[in-house]
Amino acid sequence: MRPTDLLGFTTRSLVGARTRTLLMLLAMSIGVASVVVLTALGEGARRYVVGEFAQLGTHLLIMLPGRTETTGGAPPLFGETPRDLTLDDALALLRDRSILRIAPLTIGNAPVSRGSREREVTVIGATADFFPIRHLELGSGRALPLIDPERAANVVVLGAGLRRELFGNRSALGQWVRINDRRFRVIGILGEGGESLGRNLDDMAVIPVASAQSLFDTPSLFRVLIQARSKADIPRAQRAAREIIRERHDGEDDVTIITQDALLETFDDILRALTYTVGGIAGISLAVAGILIMNVMLVAVSQRVAEIGLLKALGAPERQVLRLFLVESILLAGAGAALGVLIATLTIAAARQMFPVFPIAAPTWAPLAAVGVALVTGLVFGVLPARRAARLDPVRALTGR
Repeated sequence: MRPTDLLGFTTRSLVGARTRTLLMLLAMSIGVASVVVLTALGEGARRYVVGEFAQLGTHLLIMLPGRTETTGGAPPLFGETPRDLTLDDALALLRDRSILRIAPLTIGNAPVSRGSREREVTVIGATADFFPIRHLELGSGRALPLIDPERAANVVVLGAGLRRELFGNRSALGQWVRINDRRFRVIGILGEGGESLGRNLDDMAVIPVASAQSLFDTPSLFRVLIQARSKADIPRAQRAAREIIRERHDGEDDVTIITQDALLETFDDILRALTYTVGGIAGISLAVAGILIMNVMLVAVSQRVAEIGLLKALGAPERQVLRLFLVESILLAGAGAALGVLIATLTIAAARQMFPVFPIAAPTWAPLAAVGVALVTGLVFGVLPARRAARLDPVRALTGR
């Protein structure tokens, strides 16, 4: 039998049993669509997290007070608390040539008001270098002034959303707002920044770090952002920063320094493994679809006994009958896989429209792997029904015995 005759025969058989064909197509398409959509969600989560960390800055290190590691043994009788990071500690970091900029940070929540309008927001105490380190863009006005970090100044840069809530359509530049019980003059408005690591940049206020320490009555820093001069300088900057703080803290290594690259690599590995795991779990549905194809094909063989007997009576060898049923299984799997990819593509496109911030996208390997597994599944689970059909005795098949 020629390939064209083989395809024509199997196609007519599938069209002739519409209900059976639609059930198998539905099962296979759901399996393939599940694999592609779930891996797209995993890949989207990975891209989102990596993108958020990339927005933190370039050649970035983050210094936090205290050590994150744990040690064995019984806890001390008297608790030990990490020594606070101070402005002097942060400024001392600039002694090393591998460090380009630093941004000491103090963070707290406070009410920001103008007239009768008030909003509780995150207030960040920082320096002028905070803006280039974090790649923050201004919509209007200017950033914090280049002043001595230990000097307080009653100036503030507002997030775009906070400006709208306090001033409406009016210009905010040069106007005064009240943060807690102190007045600050608005000198700049951040651009529409969206979110960074879950923090809404539109709803925050940035003031000089000394002003924030006075406002929140704390001499300590929340953390220090450190920008190395180049990627090659990151290890040297990390060692130098740790050594400088150790000298200032009487030999105590009581800070944690996290590199941006280490964070990116860790989260990238975790989320990539999660994507593979989710895809593998979704792949179970393909195995279920394969079992359904096998069961339906076994039923089809029992319903088509007379047809198979006639083929064998007309001289069709076992190999040809085997090929007919295998091609039928593969065609079903291939058509179901194509339908599943189409469903997944439409679902992903709809998700992008509904959640434009979330970069959902199927990795290139996902649809290819799903289609490949679907075809292999159709072939493997089609073998048993095909072998049963090929081994039917033509005389018994025609006589119904």
